[in-house]
Amino acid sequence: MKKIEAIIKPFKLDEVKEALSGIGIQGLTVTEVKGFGRQKGHTELYRGAEYVVDFLPKVKLEIIVGDEMAAHVVDTIERTARTGRIGDGKIFVTAIEEVIRIRTGERGPNAL
Repeated sequence: MKKIEAIIKPFKLDEVKEALSGIGIQGLTVTEVKGFGRQKGHTELYRGAEYVVDFLPKVKLEIIVGDEMAAHVVDTIERTARTGRIGDGKIFVTAIEEVIRIRTGERGPNAL
């Protein structure tokens, strides 16, 4: 099993969610996060004063899938979340040792 974490631009969330639904993904966790990479934030003007916004708003998706679906999920997120501009985000894929469904006690791929 794999855990796929994707940090994307907030306005891309609905589009990515629909695309993942279209390939059969039934569950995901979404968290509003802030951060920066090469973008390094930007300068804004507020009440006549300039200030630097270091951390930009992003959305983090977390999805656990079987090994056979991981590449398809990554491709779908990458294709759908891409704008071609700096700050499109990152995708991280890590191995998952165990998954347990609390309600039933199911373990492994059956708990997904």
